[in-house]
Amino acid sequence: MTIQQSPVSAPCMTKQRLRVWLRLLKATKLVEATVRENLRVEFDTTLPRFDVLAALDRFGDGLKMSELSAALRVSNGNVTGIVERLVADGLVLRVPVAGDKRATLVRLSKKGSETFARMAEAHAGWVSGILEDLSDEDCEQAIGILETVGRSPKLTAKVDAND
Repeated sequence: MTIQQSPVSAPCMTKQRLRVWLRLLKATKLVEATVRENLRVEFDTTLPRFDVLAALDRFGDGLKMSELSAALRVSNGNVTGIVERLVADGLVLRVPVAGDKRATLVRLSKKGSETFARMAEAHAGWVSGILEDLSDEDCEQAIGILETVGRSPKLTAKVDAND
C-alpha cells in the first residue's frame, strides 16, 4: 500500500515533514547506539538480550515463545537463540504450561529479575542523561507530537499504544 501525498500539503510542508522524519531517525539511531554501547561495556550484554529481559519483566508470569516474539515484534527464530543463551546464563527459566505438554513459558529467574532491575535502572539513567537538555515542557510536547504521529490512520503497521 502506497500513501499518497495529501493534495493540500504545500511542497514546503512536505519538505519540513521529511526533515522532521530524518532528524527523528538520526536521533533514534544515536540514542540506540549509545544504549547498545553502554549495555555492552557495563553489563556485557546486547540490546536484544535487554529487550527480551524487559518483555519478560513486564509479563511476570511468563510468556510462550510465540507471545514473546509478538511482544518484541520479531520472529520466533530471532528470539529462540537469545532465550537459549539467557537460560544457559541462569537469567531465564523454562516452565511447563499446565495442561499442554508441548508448551512452555519463559520467565525471569530470581537472578534474571535482579540483573534486569540493575540494567533497567542504568538504562533509565542513560536515557535521562542523553535527553537532559530537554525541559519537562519539551518532553511533554515531544510525547504529544509522537502520539499524534502514532495515531495517524495512514500508518499500516499498528503497535501497542503503551510503547
